[in-house]
Amino acid sequence: MSEINYDYINTFIRDMIPEKEGILGEIEREAMVSDLPIIQKEVASLISVLLSIKKPKKILEIGTAVGYSSILMSNYLQPQGEIITIERYDIMQRAAKENFKKANLENIITMIEKDAEEVLPTLEGPFDVIFMDAAKGQYNTFLPHCIRLLKDDGLLIADNVLHKGMIARSRYDVPRRQRTIHKRMRNFLWEIMHNPQLDSCILPMGDGVALCHKKIRKEENND
Repeated sequence: MSEINYDYINTFIRDMIPEKEGILGEIEREAMVSDLPIIQKEVASLISVLLSIKKPKKILEIGTAVGYSSILMSNYLQPQGEIITIERYDIMQRAAKENFKKANLENIITMIEKDAEEVLPTLEGPFDVIFMDAAKGQYNTFLPHCIRLLKDDGLLIADNVLHKGMIARSRYDVPRRQRTIHKRMRNFLWEIMHNPQLDSCILPMGDGVALCHKKIRKEENND
């Protein structure tokens, strides 16, 4: 059951989306029976449309999981394009490596097997697209690095920003153990909506998706 949208609407939309073929279809079918952490079908469709328009050459992903979204995004890379993806959990690293190998993408997708909080300060951009699908409580920590690494006119996509609708509730309606995440994610959403470098929106689809477009800096007039 969804806390963000009506279930009949979610079901209708998902039933309209064609089944994926190849390794993506294989991962989707396995996710249905094994509860693998992959992006929801409507979010995958959104990313596909956005990347079709953006035509990225360099993508950064924060949170690889089993590699589904990396493989999906690789379909929209320009020639000689690349994806750098960060994953800290070894069980996910092993699954992702196997899926990248099956997809013959080992030379296109590079996985960094460390914590994103440790890795992001060391990376150099710019990236055309950054996809963030990691620990929700760390999104606001990652944000300044994402803005630095994102090229002007670049796109930041953040998944799971409404956390089953919990983020839209009053903190007093949220279990005490989840109030830290509630506060941190609300801070993240406030920041992206008020950051002068970004044009942002929040979409109530999937588990909540935030889209942020990094504004093109105007050239200073030296006259």
